[in-house]
Amino acid sequence: MTIASNLLHQHIQTFVGNNTQWQTLIADDLLWELPYAPSLGHPARLTGRQEVMNHVTWFLEAVENFRFFDAKVYASTDPEVAIAEFSAEGLIKSTGRVYIQNYVLFLRASEGKIIFLREYFDPVQAAKALDTPILGIES
Repeated sequence: MTIASNLLHQHIQTFVGNNTQWQTLIADDLLWELPYAPSLGHPARLTGRQEVMNHVTWFLEAVENFRFFDAKVYASTDPEVAIAEFSAEGLIKSTGRVYIQNYVLFLRASEGKIIFLREYFDPVQAAKALDTPILGIES
């Protein structure tokens, strides 16, 4: 197992289940890219611990019984790069709707910390669960 693939496993295991532990995995200058999030009115990138934690706190408060499953983590020839595919589900508290999602996540590490994440997900599934319009699409 490489440094990055180990961190990616830990990210999946602790993000919800032990967020305090998860916070020890991330670098203070973490860059988290969410290319499809702007279609939901969320930022496309989170820069630094404070921005990341503001978004993570919102997410963890918005979703109940969130869990990841069917994770497949792929090590790269670069020990500081890993990729994962996984699914997740939870209940959106404000709507009472179940959120089911598939993710692809790219991770880059440096000095044993996560310094970069790029997360791909289906914004349509998120919009349905959040009962929010997808920006830029006419009704």
